Amino acid sequence: MGYPKKYLPLLLSIALAIGVFIGGKLNFGDTTEKIFATNSKKDKLNRLIDYIDYEYVDKVNTDSIVDVTVNGILKNLDPHSVYIPQSDYESLADDMRGEFMGIGVSFYIYNDTVSVISAIEGGPASIAGIRGGDRILYANDKALFGENSERDTITKTLKGPLNSKVNLKVLRKGEPKLLDFKLTRKAVPLISIDASYKINKTIGYIKVNRFSETTFDEFKDGLEDLVNQGITTLILDLRNNPGGYVFAAEKMTDEFLKRGSLILITKNKSGTEQKTVARRKGLFEKGEIYILVNENSASASEIVAGALQDNDRGVIVGRRTYGKGLVQREMSLGDGSAVRLTVARYYTPTGRSIQRPYANGDKSYFKDYQERYKHGELLSADSITVNDSLRFVTPKGKVVYGGGGIIPDIFVAKDTSEENETLNYVLRSGFLSYFIFEHLDKNRNEFEGVKAQDFLKNYQANNKIVDEFLEYSRLNETSLNMKGYEEVLKKYIKATLAQQLFGSNYFEQIINTNDPMINKVLDLESNK
Repeated sequence: MGYPKKYLPLLLSIALAIGVFIGGKLNFGDTTEKIFATNSKKDKLNRLIDYIDYEYVDKVNTDSIVDVTVNGILKNLDPHSVYIPQSDYESLADDMRGEFMGIGVSFYIYNDTVSVISAIEGGPASIAGIRGGDRILYANDKALFGENSERDTITKTLKGPLNSKVNLKVLRKGEPKLLDFKLTRKAVPLISIDASYKINKTIGYIKVNRFSETTFDEFKDGLEDLVNQGITTLILDLRNNPGGYVFAAEKMTDEFLKRGSLILITKNKSGTEQKTVARRKGLFEKGEIYILVNENSASASEIVAGALQDNDRGVIVGRRTYGKGLVQREMSLGDGSAVRLTVARYYTPTGRSIQRPYANGDKSYFKDYQERYKHGELLSADSITVNDSLRFVTPKGKVVYGGGGIIPDIFVAKDTSEENETLNYVLRSGFLSYFIFEHLDKNRNEFEGVKAQDFLKNYQANNKIVDEFLEYSRLNETSLNMKGYEEVLKKYIKATLAQQLFGSNYFEQIINTNDPMINKVLDLESNK
């Protein structure tokens, strides 16, 4: 049967489109069956999800099925290839960027009201005059109290696009009327340098909590300030730092190594190596450096520690690190979710991999801490197991080992008080921060005009405030025994007060008093 001539251009177009589509799929080494076959493995998953979607007897959220499927696939790869659902992606992305768009306040939901703990220095709220103890009641006439006081909802309301406007109505104790603040949302930093200060005339201290996009700039500012103050020795605290961006670790390490020194080797699936070397004159190439690490120092933290150890630069102090030597790359899945897929392994300058084995599955892998504790490794250097086949030697002849974490040059046992479950519960539960907020809310005028250094020098937490905290947390009504830990509680009460009044730098200064690792460094320095 023929077609009217007027349809011929349309038919030719369709034929051409089909030809282009098939041509794009052709592989001339394949058989006819392969060319026209679908990928059976992918097709199987699609068919199953569609079948459930259309035919299953009850309503099912197929998005959640997809999430479970993706997680199941990644669990068969390695412990660090992970799926990030859409609901979690934004907060994780902010954390890695090292900033978010908002007004810049830390807050609690206290009695169903947004209560400001502190305004972040340099942020819109701080510049506008919002301060600790203020209650934010309305944002653009939307109530933020009562039934509208869910934290996620409030966070989304206070955040927003760069340069967008928000009008706040704020209740301040002692003021008869609500205060009006007109703010423009800006990029607010998520600080990754918890502290940077001088311990004594010649020794400086910097604590890094993660490696984000902004970490190196924060670190460099802190290091420059300390160098200008005349330090000749630096303590770099990477304890409990889970890692982050490799480039931030490389740039930080570059500040300590001479130009041309090898920092890192990465190898991908095909065995292709990429080497990173120090490229510029560093700020601290000649001073003494001590790197504090523990069993929770991972990934980018291990890159810094491993590079400095392998270059015979500095002293690693503490306990064996976590042992993560896999490099992830993020890939968007198109719906707001993403996958961080392991694409390479990294090696220290001597060629050692510090990735610990994971062949026995995720459960065994993530229980490694318990195994280390059980075998005594956290309390004695002699309990650290090494593999002689993974023995490497630095340029100056120091023996180092691969196969699972960075083994320190100077071992410091875990403080046994940290192993008290009661104490850990008290310090990490959030009770203490809430208690201090309420204490300040009632007594903020006592600290009006007090300078941070005066507080550090003169304030002492007494038995009365310890008793008030135990009553507030109702720990005095439980079987948990806090006897013998009063002095530790006093230190944390003072530190948390300092944090809410003056910031994390002062919290760390107080917490670091009589810290075993820092004391070890001070002993080593004094015995030179």
